[in-house]
Amino acid sequence: MNKARVFVTLKEGVLDPQGTTVKHALDSLGFAGVEDVRIGKFMEISLKESSPDKAKEMVTAMCRKLLANTVIEDYRVEIE
Repeated sequence: MNKARVFVTLKEGVLDPQGTTVKHALDSLGFAGVEDVRIGKFMEISLKESSPDKAKEMVTAMCRKLLANTVIEDYRVEIE
């Protein structure tokens, strides 16, 4: 059994209004020096697949088909 960790973030240059809101809130709470905040998604997926290479292929296909909008998002897969 393998565990996959998937990190999905907006591509560079894509506006992140949620991140901007969090940055302003941090500023108002006195956390000076925060230059930028980007919001993303994190998923942990347990797989029955025993081969780490096949597990990574499977999760990468999941990202391309469902978990990430590849037009505006990047993703990174880690297999444990």
